[in-house]
Amino acid sequence: MSDLQKWDVEDTQYWESEGKKIASRNLWISIPSLLTGFAVWLYWGIITIQMLNLGFPFAKSELFTLMAVAGLTGATLRIPSSFFIRLAGGRNTIVFTTALLMIPAIGAGIALQDKNTPLWVFQVLALLSGFGGGNFASSMSNISFFFPKKQQGLALGLNAGLGNFGVTTMQILVPLFMTFGIFGGEPMELVSTSGTLIGKIPAGSDAWIHNAGYVWLLFLVPLAFVGWWGMNNIKVPHVTPNLPNPISSFSIISGMLLIGFITAVFGLWLMLPEKVGGSGFEISKWIVLPIVIALTVYLLKLIPGQVKENLSHQYKIFDNKHTWVMSIIYTMTFGSFIGFAAGFGLSIKVIFGYQHVMIDGVMNHDLANENGPSALMYAWMGPFIGALIRPVGGWVSDKVGGALVTQICAVVMVGSALGVAHYMQLAYSSATPEEFFVPFLILFLVLFGATGIGNGSTFRTISMVFDKEQAGPVLGWTSAVAAYGAFIIPKVLGEQIKLTTPENALYGFAIFYCVCIVINWWFYLRKGAEFHNP
Repeated sequence: MSDLQKWDVEDTQYWESEGKKIASRNLWISIPSLLTGFAVWLYWGIITIQMLNLGFPFAKSELFTLMAVAGLTGATLRIPSSFFIRLAGGRNTIVFTTALLMIPAIGAGIALQDKNTPLWVFQVLALLSGFGGGNFASSMSNISFFFPKKQQGLALGLNAGLGNFGVTTMQILVPLFMTFGIFGGEPMELVSTSGTLIGKIPAGSDAWIHNAGYVWLLFLVPLAFVGWWGMNNIKVPHVTPNLPNPISSFSIISGMLLIGFITAVFGLWLMLPEKVGGSGFEISKWIVLPIVIALTVYLLKLIPGQVKENLSHQYKIFDNKHTWVMSIIYTMTFGSFIGFAAGFGLSIKVIFGYQHVMIDGVMNHDLANENGPSALMYAWMGPFIGALIRPVGGWVSDKVGGALVTQICAVVMVGSALGVAHYMQLAYSSATPEEFFVPFLILFLVLFGATGIGNGSTFRTISMVFDKEQAGPVLGWTSAVAAYGAFIIPKVLGEQIKLTTPENALYGFAIFYCVCIVINWWFYLRKGAEFHNP
């Protein structure tokens, strides 16, 4: 496909005669590319459950670190990814970053064939899975340039919502493909009951866990070709003013991603204990994350030449207070969705898959609960609902205003988070935790649904508050900040489970949602606000 030398989607005649067809084609190629990105980024949430079921020699807390590593890296890579479209072009960016996902997919397929694979290998692969997390920022920025403002709520909702189906698709396909040897290799024997969407699989059965990596090659290889021949770069001043050739584009992207990897690794090293490859300092995540974000932004600006000049222009978004306001609000919606999606399955396994009983005056949480629900049967439901309903949030917001929809979602999130916390507390102190699973699940699904609608509504707000040049980078930046939820939420859940108080994690999230209600009202709903209900 040729580079687009003319692009003015706000011109109704141009949109109807040419633009609409081109935009639709790019959107429908972008969606499955983003879907595979989410799948590879977050598949550790399912792989770690099966590693427990197969008896891999790692502690539960160590397995939680794999999700945290992938979460932190994916979020950090979104910072450079926010600026790729203006620097390297849309087609060049989407094709290359999608192809990079083959590296962690193949690596996971190899490493998971041996229980003796050391933890650091899985940590490196989780680090590389961050490619998939970073892709969201560039994908959303790219699609924002293809549609007129009045249709961006729906278009961005479709791209993000159906792209987020990568989480659900992964949570269905990975357990399913583990049940047969489609890619060869030797199976492993389950030491505890596992499960798929269609039912439980008893201990003693065979499982091909390495298929969790290889299965994504069935999608990634054809997507690389389809993207190259079907997508477009937009070579106009407000999108990609100085489009380099593909090789130069790939080099720019690789260099900027490398900076993101370096700062993410540095942050992980500061936070993690020595026994899992960290510094042993175990500095608080609330201190390290701002350092990682600021360091990434600073190092990117040191890149010489045209990249530096271009980034300096895009960095003007940081002078706009609404960039920071929307970063907080979007963290409430997308940060919650992606964080809960990463930790939901393993939380079900740890809280309801074990009995919690007093033994010699000490509460024990290591006795397997034969009556507990299979995490692999239910983990897909929350992300499925959150992704499915996201385009609805964008569509409704186009009709009634984004800030109003966001406010309603925030109130629902407070109530459902408090309810989930209550049933978490009851279950984690019970010998029969399965008694509390149904209300826990229902309330969690409500929470997921509210995050999904809120995701769509925040897209609408951003597209209305910022001009067409800033909207793309702002979408990428806010998604980068929010994506740290994929690190924060599993990390906090893991810490609180270790302290035997998992409910405290949800109480903390509910408090944050209340703060967001106040911020959203002050900037976008109160009388006299600069932008009223955008």
